[in-house]
Amino acid sequence: MFRKIIAVGLLSAWFPVCFAVLPNADAPKQAARTVSSGDMLQWGGGLLLVLAVFFFCVWAMRKLSGISVGGTEKMRVIGGLSLGMRERVVLLQVGKKQLVLGVTPGRIEALHVLEGDQCLNKDEPIPLQLNGGFAQKLAQVMKGRGDD
Repeated sequence: MFRKIIAVGLLSAWFPVCFAVLPNADAPKQAARTVSSGDMLQWGGGLLLVLAVFFFCVWAMRKLSGISVGGTEKMRVIGGLSLGMRERVVLLQVGKKQLVLGVTPGRIEALHVLEGDQCLNKDEPIPLQLNGGFAQKLAQVMKGRGDD
């Protein structure tokens, strides 16, 4: 074991020496080059070009992620209701049908399928029943007609 350690130590010391380049005394030495303003402009232009390509790719990915196949949305979430910490009921529009789904962390189950006249229309406003003073006051403030 001790011999292996010594062999590895000698090899690790010998390896860099094998590839060391000795300076050639006959070769002329080059003067150190200073950084000019032209170099700075070239680096800055390259940086701006790379950043422009990056931001173009980010913009293109955002635009392309919103495109649906066939030009129309086949499936969309209309609404949802939280029933607890991890349970939800979700209303999903699939074509002309609406599905009421129960969603838990480990399972998704179809609770009911709405078709034809049973479907809930998202475009119709749901009437707000104002029977309490606070709810009525809040609705007025939200509309911008709060009377103090």
